[in-house]
Amino acid sequence: MRPDHTAWISRGAIVVLALLALPSVSAAQADSTYPYQPDSAGVGSVLWAQLDDVIGPVSARYLVDAMQDAKKRRAAALVIELDTPGGLDTSMRQIIKAILASDVPVCVFVSPKGARAASAGVYIAFSAHVVAMAPGTNIGAASPVAFGGGQVDSTMLSKMKNDAVAYIRSLARIRGRNGNWAADAVEHAVSLPAEDAVTQHVANFIATGPSDLLDKMDGLHTSVGSEPDYVIRTRTAEIVPYRMSLRYRILSALNNPNVAYLLLLLGFYGLFFELSNPGAIFPGILGGIALILGLFALQNLSINYAGLLLILFGVVLFLLETQITSHGLLAIGGTASLLVGSLLLIEAPEPYLRVSLKVIIPAVVVTAGFFLFAATLAIRTRRRKVVTGKEGLVGMIGVARTPLSPQGTIFVSGEHWTAVTESGESLPPGTPVEVVAMDRLTLTVRPARG
Repeated sequence: MRPDHTAWISRGAIVVLALLALPSVSAAQADSTYPYQPDSAGVGSVLWAQLDDVIGPVSARYLVDAMQDAKKRRAAALVIELDTPGGLDTSMRQIIKAILASDVPVCVFVSPKGARAASAGVYIAFSAHVVAMAPGTNIGAASPVAFGGGQVDSTMLSKMKNDAVAYIRSLARIRGRNGNWAADAVEHAVSLPAEDAVTQHVANFIATGPSDLLDKMDGLHTSVGSEPDYVIRTRTAEIVPYRMSLRYRILSALNNPNVAYLLLLLGFYGLFFELSNPGAIFPGILGGIALILGLFALQNLSINYAGLLLILFGVVLFLLETQITSHGLLAIGGTASLLVGSLLLIEAPEPYLRVSLKVIIPAVVVTAGFFLFAATLAIRTRRRKVVTGKEGLVGMIGVARTPLSPQGTIFVSGEHWTAVTESGESLPPGTPVEVVAMDRLTLTVRPARG
């Protein structure tokens, strides 16, 4: 679990993408007045949502929408199949608030085998009406972490832990779970396997699959909405999957720091190519879209502005390498700046919230290689003999068409030119001559050597 620090540079992207979310938000608001009447006979549906990602704004919106849809369907329950390493504090609290206010029983099912409910996932599980775990899963390690770079002093860390302990104890008290273990999960980052979680009253039971889950959940008593003794009826209910829409899947993918990093680089390169070749249009459009999406993705991560500036400075050095002959010094500086900036760009205590070295190193190598290749081509082009225009005629061999005494006409490069001899000497027609200079439309020539 970590505090949510929104980067001001991504607000423009948030506005654009928020417009896409208006339909789902409007639908959720419209559903809030829908009268919920559970099927007392137990014949109905159980909505099944899956979350196997970091807890963030997208996953929070997805689960809140699932609760709204479960209410609209008059579902017997909502099952959240959970596998998460943790996530944002604000997104976690948004989900918990929705669960506590839900008129539909919510079951958190830590599944499949090998899954975990860690950090923010522990709090969400403790807020649920029912907690079930598949064999081979675990729950725990709910300590708050400092996020945003830098060190947190002992006073601030103590305040964070005290707040987190009080919050999870209150959730445990509401649901009748082991508050002492919950406090240990926050203060000492302890974790439990599925079997121990059941014996220590952290989870309700172990379920081997969906059918087993509905059978064991049937008949449980809990407090749902305004009913303090609600009986869950799911034995004969039909499971209805609540899948993430394409829009949610795309936005969820953007929460990956590796994707955010690559989009950021792609945005810089697109704008670089557009500025280098004004009017190309496509690189500018692609770069602008990639940059906005990258900044949107970075809003959920702790951006180190020094790292961001180092990346930009590295791109500038690579650009200068293509314009200035520095014998590779600018390219070396650009590579170092890009590498250090990439390492500093996102500071996070958890590996899943940082950019992977497996992404950074290839990106830096490819970028350095591309700009070195471009610089080499630029240097070769500058050193190549000019073959067009005024400079292109100098050094060419032509033939005197009329006597040059010292002025006359020569034929060179497929055209007739007025020419004058360099030393004022006279040359007969047919003499091979070499162009040595050009003054307006008059060429200066001399007898061709050899």
